[in-house]
Amino acid sequence: MAPIKSRKHAQSRFNQHMSAALAALLVPVAAHAAADAPQAKTLPEVQVVSKTSEESTNDFKAERAASPKYTEILLNTAQTVTVIKKELIMQQGAVTLTEALRNTPGVGTFFLGENGNTTTGDTIYMRGFDSSSSIFVDGVRDIGSISRDVFNVEQLDVLKGPAGTDTGRASPTGSVNMVTKQAVMESGTTGTVVAGSGKQKRATVDYATVMSAEKGVAFRLNALAQDSGTPGRDVVKNKRWALAPSLAFGLNSPTRVYLNYLHVDQDNVPTGGVPTIGLPGYKSPDARTFLTTAAPVNPENFYGSASDYDKVKADMFTVKVEHDFSPAVKLQNTTRYGKTSQDYLLTAFMGTSANLKTPNAGDPSTWTITRGNRTVKDQSNTILTNQSVATVNLDLGGLKHTFVGGLELTSEEQTNYSYTGAGTMAVDSLYAPNPYSPITGLNLVRNGVGTNAKVDTQSVYLFDTIKLGEQWIFNVGGRMDHFNVNYNATSLSTAAANPTLPVGTLVPTNLKLSDTVGNGKISALYKPTKDSSVYAMIATSKAPPGTNFSLSSSANSASNPKYDPQQSTTTEIGTKWDFLKQKLSVTAAVYKTTVKNELEQDPVDLLYYQTGRKQVKGIELGVTGEVARNWLVSAGYARMDTEVSHGKVVTASGINNLNYTPKDAFTSWTSYTLPMGLKVGGGARYVGKLLRGTDGAVGTPAFADAYWVVDAMASYSVSKNVDLQLNLYNLADKEYIAQINKSGYRYTPGAPRSASLTANFRF
Repeated sequence: MAPIKSRKHAQSRFNQHMSAALAALLVPVAAHAAADAPQAKTLPEVQVVSKTSEESTNDFKAERAASPKYTEILLNTAQTVTVIKKELIMQQGAVTLTEALRNTPGVGTFFLGENGNTTTGDTIYMRGFDSSSSIFVDGVRDIGSISRDVFNVEQLDVLKGPAGTDTGRASPTGSVNMVTKQAVMESGTTGTVVAGSGKQKRATVDYATVMSAEKGVAFRLNALAQDSGTPGRDVVKNKRWALAPSLAFGLNSPTRVYLNYLHVDQDNVPTGGVPTIGLPGYKSPDARTFLTTAAPVNPENFYGSASDYDKVKADMFTVKVEHDFSPAVKLQNTTRYGKTSQDYLLTAFMGTSANLKTPNAGDPSTWTITRGNRTVKDQSNTILTNQSVATVNLDLGGLKHTFVGGLELTSEEQTNYSYTGAGTMAVDSLYAPNPYSPITGLNLVRNGVGTNAKVDTQSVYLFDTIKLGEQWIFNVGGRMDHFNVNYNATSLSTAAANPTLPVGTLVPTNLKLSDTVGNGKISALYKPTKDSSVYAMIATSKAPPGTNFSLSSSANSASNPKYDPQQSTTTEIGTKWDFLKQKLSVTAAVYKTTVKNELEQDPVDLLYYQTGRKQVKGIELGVTGEVARNWLVSAGYARMDTEVSHGKVVTASGINNLNYTPKDAFTSWTSYTLPMGLKVGGGARYVGKLLRGTDGAVGTPAFADAYWVVDAMASYSVSKNVDLQLNLYNLADKEYIAQINKSGYRYTPGAPRSASLTANFRF
């Protein structure tokens, strides 16, 4: 097939122009600041901490986000940014990114997958849109549908709203940055040993040592080993081990070098979900009315095969160099190579009329389900990137400016292979499935079908934070991204699509896209007092076709190169207040996000146009920090009103809202340390009703009911080296839907009442 090329073309010699533009913008500014500023001298490290800063530090409240693009503390940042610190994560006993993100309201993995397929890993929805492709590790995109562990995480930065100026292509409603643990000028060893419900067994260690105090050389090693089941689920397994060494040089000098490596190895047994029969909203898929009132299945049941697997290997090598030219000029460069491979075989089902048999209507023990969806996934993702960012502080015209400019060169590649011979699993009991049923015809062989996509991106950006006196802070920023997408696919011909070819002939396809997009952000912030701010912000984000590693020549696909990028614009007005000597932060924001250029079919001429428009309006409230001595709290509430303002309704129920988005969500956690060393804590979270997508399924629930879950914790210092921590989850043993798939045939049950006991040690 002849290559399809976009009608949009980049400027000639684009890379050279961007590099020259960045140099022209930053070099004069850096030279001016360096000339005015005193030159840095290499001296022994001296840490000076003001009383105010020291008093404001606590285990829950963070002062700032980790990205160098955010030069101000959170109080003075004109956007909703939630920082989840490792101390909060540890108190809750959270071990995955998904579990840690429960600390920000309305963010979660609510979507189980399309039809017979099942999603794996961190399928995160945020403010109405899938944000799974907007997960970053230390500012670098981390691609792959895997479950990420938090054993090596210092904090999580959750950016709400368009992140186009910060990260380039992104979800319309935000991104997540996992900030990893780095080598520091400290020595010591900490770790955990965990045992709990669902055969949970887990151990971590964090070892740090100063190798040379004079030269500022330090080493740190984080390691993980886990072999666990899942509370309330049969067969499902989460087994992994990981290593994350970090070596740093020059930590007490103007030039600092970090060498970081991460290796993760997972060998899991995944789940394709359990049938939704008997749940609220379920109806018979046909004339068998007795199915509408049938009992639900036991949520512990496993409807796959015990031989199913999900194997993940990830390697990430990072070199970060920081240099302070002067107190006013800093340069940071990050180079990373990463590769993630995922290989899984997963059994699922479609609860259609044909697959759900009832030989004896009065005897449910005779009812059967066909587990006919044997899904194979063999995917690898690689990334090679170099990111340079310069920060320059100077006074111009009586105004204090902080310039942040950067150049990013990134190459990402994704390869998928298709297989035959997944085998057939025996039809089994609906209410008592046997995960050890025989599988016939299992002989996995690559069939030549697959895809390969490569996305090369060159980006340049510049931000200016302007301080006018002590009360006004303005920020303006812009970013240009140039994308080159090369997509190759091989498919099997069919009689309908290729009448001149024999059925089953391998047909190659090559599609290309070259495009340049720009994004911007502007904000104004006013400080009524030293410890408060009121702000307004507007920002944009764009996602061109193909940047999700897929291009299509179909007119009904938004991935067709002829279409324009999806565009989103967010306006936000908010306020932030610090109380109790900066120990407690209270935030409030109202926002509106509009996403346009969505593809819609005209009902008259049946052609496709980019006239679709979606909208999210919301309120978000938060409180984080220390309420009183030894009393910590983290809580948030989100209200989201969503709609398709132009185009087809996307929910199965016909309600004009966006799917997999709770209208109301609440999360909270609090802990108190008693004088005798006993710490007690707990929290509650609420997720409102979730509307699933529409795909023509008959009889299945169109929604997942709202639910409350309450957890608790207690820890006690056995000695100066050991703490024992007991976590109790879902105290009321609430049954709820954690995820539901698009057709509504399958869901993932929420974890029932369970417990874990952790020994935290430190030396």
